[in-house]
Amino acid sequence: MAFVHQKEQLGLGHAVLMAKELIGDESFAVLLSDDVMLNPDGPPVTRQLIDAHEQHRGSVIAVQEVAPDQVSRYGIVKPRRGEGRLWELDDLVEKPAIGEAPSNLGILGRYVLSPRIFDKLEQTPRGAGGEIQLTDAIRALVAEQPVFGYQFEGLRHDAGTRLGWLEATVSMALESDLADEFRTFLRGLDLRH
Repeated sequence: MAFVHQKEQLGLGHAVLMAKELIGDESFAVLLSDDVMLNPDGPPVTRQLIDAHEQHRGSVIAVQEVAPDQVSRYGIVKPRRGEGRLWELDDLVEKPAIGEAPSNLGILGRYVLSPRIFDKLEQTPRGAGGEIQLTDAIRALVAEQPVFGYQFEGLRHDAGTRLGWLEATVSMALESDLADEFRTFLRGLDLRH
């Protein structure tokens, strides 16, 4: 295992770019730690993306339907055409205004990217707050090679919120080897308050 230290927090795109020398010319996965994704009845979400990448030879982004009133909280994809859970993308929009979103498919914290993304990140101008946005680099990548959105199987918890973190923790506990003991603990709680 290897680590790369991001000395300045200049956005997700910058964080990915810091791994360029370590990754080299290989495709790679990006997993955002505040998105906890569970698929207890099947393959993990990252495995689903890797399989789609290997089958279609393009970068793959995890997507899931989001409520129309929530589109402004996410990067949203504009699908060109799709089959089953896989959509070839025409564009991506970072946090569009409600009513201006090209779809209701939100980008959620898992990516399998081709190494060409590093060139795009190096060419991406800094946006608000001086940050390099990964979404902007992926938009540039779409113009050169296939990029897909994959509507993954499983559940996603936003551990970047207090409630989401609690939901993720309980869900993970109920899928662990401590599930029976944890259920007993939960049944014993006084929830009348």
